[in-house]
Amino acid sequence: MSRIAPTFAALAAQNKTGLVTFITAGDPGPEMTVPLMHALVAGGADVLELGVPFSDPMAEGPVIQRACERALKFNIGLGDVFNYVREFRKTNRHTPVVLMGYANPIERIGPDAFIRASKEAGADGAIVVDYPPEECEEFAAAMRANELDLIFLLAPTSTPERIAQVARVGSGFSYYVSLKGVTGAGTIDTADVARRVAAIREHVKLPIGVGFGIRDAATAKAVAEVADAVVIGSRIIQELENTPKDQAVAAVQSFVSGIRTALDSEL
Repeated sequence: MSRIAPTFAALAAQNKTGLVTFITAGDPGPEMTVPLMHALVAGGADVLELGVPFSDPMAEGPVIQRACERALKFNIGLGDVFNYVREFRKTNRHTPVVLMGYANPIERIGPDAFIRASKEAGADGAIVVDYPPEECEEFAAAMRANELDLIFLLAPTSTPERIAQVARVGSGFSYYVSLKGVTGAGTIDTADVARRVAAIREHVKLPIGVGFGIRDAATAKAVAEVADAVVIGSRIIQELENTPKDQAVAAVQSFVSGIRTALDSEL
């Protein structure tokens, strides 16, 4: 078992909503990634998603695309991402780290090598945007056998059949993409999210995180009414873009702390 299930169990026991945060590895500079990971935890993040930079991030909006471009200027690759996790684990043994990216870097080193390196570095799972569940049952089983979770995305367009596949193949948590389109786009319809999450729960017994479109404390709080976790990515990247580098770690911690406070409030 990875750290993810115990983390969500502890949150449920405390009647708390999880906070899952995303940054792109190597953005805004390679030396920033591990300090940012620690800042996210200090601000109240329960699970970290660490993006693997990729040259064609098709599911991402312009904000995360720019983050990938900045990281790729430093030639950040999968090996560097494993090194960041390894470094993070020297002082944090408890916060789950999920690698998020695309199939191409995994295929390049091979699924078995990816699993070995993930486990050795101290990662807890992966979200592979372009791996549909019906095509990676073996990979998911191999991940689980190594105490790693393969986490799948569900969208407003997901059919009951797709939801059932994700329920069968996925582990850790399920990630509901609350908007059609790309990350960071548009505004979130919380009533629609509530309906869709309820439909997903008919099939999926895993905790459900909701992301894409959560930009501030108010939307996070609204989504927390129906989700087990809220996922924030583009908004954190914007914080990095709009803050001088020497203040970025403190700014991200402060932003995340505001979200955490809102999630924990009784309002």
